[in-house]
Amino acid sequence: MRPAAQAVLLSGTFVQLMSVTVMQLAVPRIRGDLAAGPGAAQLALAGYTLTYACALITAARLGGRFGYRRLFVLGTAVFTTASLAAAAAPDAGALVVARLVQGAGSGLVAPQILSLIQTAVPERQRAAVLGRYGAAMAVASLAGPLCCGVLLHVDPFGAGWRVALALPVPVGIAALALFRVLPTGGAPAGASGVDGLGAVLSLAGLALLVLPLTLGQDAGWPMWTWGSFVVAAAVLGAFVVSQRRVRHPLVHPAALAAPGTRWGVAAVLLFNAGVPSFTLLLSLHLQGALHRGPLATAATIAPYAVGALLGSAVAERAARRFAAGALAAASGALAAVALLVLPAMRAPAPVLWVVLAAGGAAFGLFTASAFALVLRRVSADAVSSVSGLLPTAQQLGGTVGVAAAGVVHTAGGMGPAMGYEAAVFLLAALATLPLGGHRRLAPPGARGHRDPHNPTTARGEDAVGHARVAATRRRRAGLPGGR
Repeated sequence: MRPAAQAVLLSGTFVQLMSVTVMQLAVPRIRGDLAAGPGAAQLALAGYTLTYACALITAARLGGRFGYRRLFVLGTAVFTTASLAAAAAPDAGALVVARLVQGAGSGLVAPQILSLIQTAVPERQRAAVLGRYGAAMAVASLAGPLCCGVLLHVDPFGAGWRVALALPVPVGIAALALFRVLPTGGAPAGASGVDGLGAVLSLAGLALLVLPLTLGQDAGWPMWTWGSFVVAAAVLGAFVVSQRRVRHPLVHPAALAAPGTRWGVAAVLLFNAGVPSFTLLLSLHLQGALHRGPLATAATIAPYAVGALLGSAVAERAARRFAAGALAAASGALAAVALLVLPAMRAPAPVLWVVLAAGGAAFGLFTASAFALVLRRVSADAVSSVSGLLPTAQQLGGTVGVAAAGVVHTAGGMGPAMGYEAAVFLLAALATLPLGGHRRLAPPGARGHRDPHNPTTARGEDAVGHARVAATRRRRAGLPGGR
């Protein structure tokens, strides 16, 4: 894949995930400017994640049916238009609608990026590109609060939060202008149909699950939230059953056939049940208990962002050398950081900087290598399905984690909340172990490389071995063809 194509894909990943977090610091200012109530403000914050998470599985299948590039362009157009509408929203209702549409556009785009990388990048280069993809995710997750903090402090033309919400617009316009550099991807000519019933069930089930998770905490967990959970379980159960009975399921049967892939999706979900809530709790603690402004908060968490850059830079080499052991170590390190961050706040500033930088490095290492280690096990038939499942696990994990951490924080304060974070990261470390432990990985395509989870590679090596044995026997017997 050409560098220009990689730049288009990775810039799309960057602005989509930045849009998840850019609202964290902007909500108080938006409530004042638009006279928004708590419910509307929460919907503006969480609505993006709601539609983003719900669209991913169906969007992945649509990409396999109609072409990855075509869905990328459509989703980018929706996302960019909605970003502009959100920045220009005249009232809270318009902002909520724009954020919902923006999340849907992002959900259309995200699985196409992974699918294009898996299908259009040669195997020898794929790990490096997936490492850059993970690095873009790691930095984007932190760029939102940092950029928003600076813009709220400078407040250009009295429109700081509007400028922050408009940051994705020029990137989206550039991606649309350069879309022809992307490979077409997908196989529309011979692709199977899309499971309409599965799409409806997955969208409805995920929406019924995510909505109470995003709104329940602020609403005091009324009865409708618990009813929504019950209905969501029933609908998602019906979705699982339907996938076993239709001819062309929305999720390919091979997507979760390998135990390592299932554990990889679980590890991504668990890890992200800790990451967004950790940074959100840190931001709220700095602004609330410690009374720091947006710019001071952004400056305090800056070492975390710097650490994420460093961790992302070494992620590919660490994953190649230590395989899933690198993920386990990164998640375990974040568990330690969660327990140390509060004592570090009472120590001299350099101590806190070191702790946050270490946490950022662990976050960057995990995020930049997890998807690559999971996707290397996936067959070509299941690429689009797993490309939807991984970001779905990422978003669902983040949503569940923010809700759970909020409950713990409300009940016991910042200390127990950090204990929750440590427990989640330790569970994520355990979930990575079935991915391959500490076995060293040879670079894909290198001589002697064998992926035991790739049947094609295994059969190819077995064929080579049999050919060598046969040649040796012919040589010893003095027959032609021996060497």
